[in-house]
Amino acid sequence: MRITFLGTGSSAGTPVMTCRCQVCRSNDPRNQRLRASILVEEEGVRLLVDTGPDLRQQILRAGVVRISAVLFTHFHADHINGIDDLRAFNFAQKEIIPCFADARTAQELQARFRYCFLPPDVTWAKPSLSITEILEALDFGPLRVTPITLLHGKLPIFGYRFNNVAYLTDFKTINDESLALLQDLDLLIIDCLRYEEHPTHLNVEEALLWARRIGARRTYLTHMTHDVDYAELAALLPPRVIPAYDGLVLSA
Repeated sequence: MRITFLGTGSSAGTPVMTCRCQVCRSNDPRNQRLRASILVEEEGVRLLVDTGPDLRQQILRAGVVRISAVLFTHFHADHINGIDDLRAFNFAQKEIIPCFADARTAQELQARFRYCFLPPDVTWAKPSLSITEILEALDFGPLRVTPITLLHGKLPIFGYRFNNVAYLTDFKTINDESLALLQDLDLLIIDCLRYEEHPTHLNVEEALLWARRIGARRTYLTHMTHDVDYAELAALLPPRVIPAYDGLVLSA
């Protein structure tokens, strides 16, 4: 399995507009973060997780020419507002792109982007998507995708398990039922917003706590703000816990 970090940033991205902090002015490319998203690939299946506002830039940088489906974690703007750029895949593939989400996210997508879910036109010039509520594990070729319910503050959202890899962004707590679905992971990708506590996201201390509880063989941190300098955070972390960065490609 191949996992590409299309973006590892929070809702504002890094650099942050109008900010002149040390991280926003950093020359380290690992401190330049587009909005959080990954691409998961296995044997020709390509699953995109979320369509943030930076989607076009991310897809061009990663050289992606085809996708099989889109999985949405939740309906916040930094995870859905690039949905219109999916039309490039409709035009290239000449097919409706299937999308999957929880019930609330599916409703929000259809309300905010109604035109994306209408029948395709003859030129495939606009987004042509289907939306399905995902209720249980689904198989996409060799990839078994299991939705994992998380709490983003008080809002239930989805993380996803792909075989022995889990992607858990934008959350604060995990209940015991969901935790049971996260055993025996080769790779965990987990929310890590900043050092200071936040009401709906994990900070560094909490990310390390959940990483220990889940016990994956490797853990990568994502969805980081400009409060986090890559090199400084990496120097503080225990073995097998690593900050991710945009463009990083992993095998699992």
